[in-house]
Amino acid sequence: MAIPEWPASERPRERLLEQGPEALSDAELLAIFLRTGVTGLSAVDLARNLLTNFGSLRNLISADRNTFCSHRGLGLAKYAQLQAVMEMARRHLQEQLSTGNPFTNAENTKRYLQIKLQDLPHEEFHVLFLNSQHQMIADETLFRGTLDGASVYPREVVKRALYHNAAAVIFAHNHPSGHAEPSDSDIRITRHLKEALSLMDIRTLDHQIVGNAEVVSFAERGLI
Repeated sequence: MAIPEWPASERPRERLLEQGPEALSDAELLAIFLRTGVTGLSAVDLARNLLTNFGSLRNLISADRNTFCSHRGLGLAKYAQLQAVMEMARRHLQEQLSTGNPFTNAENTKRYLQIKLQDLPHEEFHVLFLNSQHQMIADETLFRGTLDGASVYPREVVKRALYHNAAAVIFAHNHPSGHAEPSDSDIRITRHLKEALSLMDIRTLDHQIVGNAEVVSFAERGLI
């Protein structure tokens, strides 16, 4: 039976409008994104099949273009739409951090960093440059690759902070392994960066590490 023939209380779009998006399952949310099914399958049935094939909603969202488009019911148009949705989510959170206070709203910061860093296949080290009200001025990727003492240069971080006239910073990087626990190297590098920035009266508010399912905050752990 096609979705328009379902009772209104069971249709994903109507349920979202009536109860809010949090009331829907992953398959129902994906069905709204897909809009239509394929021959023999409603949009919800197709969504369930896709989630089974990919293993999870996250795996579907983070799939590369070729993998995504190889599945029945998907294609370049759907891939482009999904990338646009994800980029809008990133920009929405970035705007919130630019007009609000990212340090007192740590959950927004974590969500922003998860969307940006969680599914990268390589490690990236970001610095959020903040003004005196702790609103974000800029987010820059300063280093790529394995994070160790040879790859993160305090001088470069200080130079960019001075360029932005930043009053404070938040560091962030991802662990492609999926484990967000800080390593000894992470802690050591953070201390070196904090010391270098403090000479310029620039505060280090936090260092957040993004894993598969969590973001670890140095500030919350008492490591800053």
